[in-house]
Amino acid sequence: MTAVSNTSSRGVADTVSNAIATPEKEQPYGALGLKADEYAKIREILGRRPTSGELAMYSVMWSEHCSYKSSKMYLRQFGDKVTPAMKKNLMVGMGENAGVLDVGEGWAVTFKIESHNHPSYIEPFQGAATGVGGIVRDIISMGARPVAVMDALRFGDINDADTARVVHGVVSGISFYGNCLGLPNIGGETVFDRVYQGNPLVNALSVGVLRHEDLHLANARGVGNQVVLFGARTGGDGIGGASILASDTFSAGGPTKRPAVQVGDPFAEKVLIECCLELFAGKLVEGIQDLGAAGISCATSELASNGDGGMFIELEKVLLRDPTLTAEEILMSESQERMMAIVTPEKLEGFLAVTTKWDVETSVLGEVTDTGRLIINWHGEEIVNVLPRTVAVDGPVYERPLAYPTWIDALQADTASVLPRALDGETLREQFLDLLGSPNLADPSWITDQYDHYVQGNTALSFPDDGGMIRIDEESGLGFAIATDANGRYCQLDPYRGAQLALAEAYRNVAATGAVPAGVSDCLNFGSPENPEVMWQFREAVTALADGCLELEIPVTGGNVSFYNQTGDQPIHPTPVVAVLGVIDDVARRIPSGWQDDGHNIYLLGETRLELDGSAWAGVVHNHLGGRPPVVDLGREKALAGLLHAASKEALIDSAHDLSEGGLAQALAEAVMRFGVGARVWLGDICGRDGVDASTALFSESAGRVIVSVPREDDVKFLGLCAGRYIPVLRIGVTDNTLHALEVQDVFAATLSEMQSRHRTTLPAAFA
Repeated sequence: MTAVSNTSSRGVADTVSNAIATPEKEQPYGALGLKADEYAKIREILGRRPTSGELAMYSVMWSEHCSYKSSKMYLRQFGDKVTPAMKKNLMVGMGENAGVLDVGEGWAVTFKIESHNHPSYIEPFQGAATGVGGIVRDIISMGARPVAVMDALRFGDINDADTARVVHGVVSGISFYGNCLGLPNIGGETVFDRVYQGNPLVNALSVGVLRHEDLHLANARGVGNQVVLFGARTGGDGIGGASILASDTFSAGGPTKRPAVQVGDPFAEKVLIECCLELFAGKLVEGIQDLGAAGISCATSELASNGDGGMFIELEKVLLRDPTLTAEEILMSESQERMMAIVTPEKLEGFLAVTTKWDVETSVLGEVTDTGRLIINWHGEEIVNVLPRTVAVDGPVYERPLAYPTWIDALQADTASVLPRALDGETLREQFLDLLGSPNLADPSWITDQYDHYVQGNTALSFPDDGGMIRIDEESGLGFAIATDANGRYCQLDPYRGAQLALAEAYRNVAATGAVPAGVSDCLNFGSPENPEVMWQFREAVTALADGCLELEIPVTGGNVSFYNQTGDQPIHPTPVVAVLGVIDDVARRIPSGWQDDGHNIYLLGETRLELDGSAWAGVVHNHLGGRPPVVDLGREKALAGLLHAASKEALIDSAHDLSEGGLAQALAEAVMRFGVGARVWLGDICGRDGVDASTALFSESAGRVIVSVPREDDVKFLGLCAGRYIPVLRIGVTDNTLHALEVQDVFAATLSEMQSRHRTTLPAAFA
């Protein structure tokens, strides 16, 4: 249906003519998140004071969350450090709602990860739910059908009373919204650490698939084309979410700012998805933009900036849930489940027929013009008249002060290598079981079982495998795999190396499924950019990711920066979450993370070094954080991924599991518990070749390592493949279907039931 005009009970809005006539009027720019110099710059751009509506638009669009004003100068590295190979399959890169990769056979995949951190602390359920809804709409706006979601979660101390409040709300919000949409949740990660106590991280990822010809972009071209808002009505929720909530720190006083949290309706979004897909199929849309952060302010200014540069809007035509909203509140509202489309006049009737069919409320707000300006009227009065680029593109860019942290040298000098390492089997056994049941290594099923993994029937891999995998095409078996990783402990010790370790682990996890890594999206979670030490951490991490992607030759397709993740003066550990997506030509070749058959040889690929700094062993056994993270060799990671792909193509390996947190011990335990098949393992060859003790062999977190199981008849071929690619390889064990245990010969043994008991009870004991 098409809207009729709304009326507001709050009086007449501040007009452009009024702004010209009252230049000295005091305006609450500070309360909207603007600095004094930013307000002065807005006045300079306009040649007058802004109207209240213009001030609202600039405040949200110039916020840290929307404008990337502190990060933009560093993020440019992702576009500068590229090779022709990185661009080969990149259909859409940074700057659009989500990146798009050509995956072959006329198919493309679009994916992105974004943060919804602060709302998820204030209102955990709605904060997390609308985080899922927002990232899914980014995928819709590219012309794709969403096919999967993932999430990367960071909570406070598992024993803190407030952690349960946040965990229950966040997990319920994610499961409610994703399950109602009918989207499988195929992976992610959950971490508990007291540094996130007052500032949890909720990073939501979505993936969609589309045919090449169905790609849509966010721009407003064609003078006379209609600007159409459709979806849910606009309400008072989420006002100031980007400028006030996401672009500021929490005080030490606890949750505040509730009105800035959006309220989601997954059933409305499900209808919106199907409506959009029918609009795309009917070629009824010229350009499209979802309404997320900054709402109508963002959609109008970005569409106009990316198009012919002019747009006229009659704001009173916006359908409202709350008729008392002012024009400024309508511009700033971040109400969910809304989209804005550009439609040619001759297709408007067909567009409205589709939205009517799906019972999606629709209002024609205005049209594309040739004025080069974004003009917004409110009941016939002009309340916005700006150059759209000054709102959406040419905002402030800051070169924030950087400072090498005063504390980092002492932290790095405090190495875990001097901590006592057990030599006797009984102590090693107890440490092994303690790690297995520690919050960050324990079975996350209490969380993940609340998500639907297999809805739509195309899930090939999901929890607890190293990466999630979805089939794209039933006939050919074409699919994609995806994994997210980050380690804030590593990044606190060394943000450059820590960021590259996150990239390497996500890359390795995708390779371990049998897929070929193809692209990256990242969600960069840091403290306040006004802290020079935080900005140093940020620069190091971004440079590391840009350098790492260049070496691996996979492009960064897009992502998100989340600053101000701190309470008072205490920032979180730098937490750059890296999502890597890979392509597999047939999901029937997928490789699970646990062995399934008896008598297969277990091989360790890669070398083990004395690298316990920042490890789970150091944290759990010794409550220690210090030293330097493991060394990263991305050339070796690339060769290892090539080996795994070749072995998958030749069907030489039956399982693959990367080694990361918890080291070899954790990987072996998870491989046993995956399908209940036991194993006999020996450490002697590792200790002899690599010159390490049993503790290090079990718990080191050296990068570039994977364990695989190989049928005996394929041993010769597999070892030849390793030799040809110069990958270090050791046979370290054999699977045993009668054992129902992990036996580390001459060290210790743990039964399957013992491991499961330790592994599976931690989260239910804390939250069930």
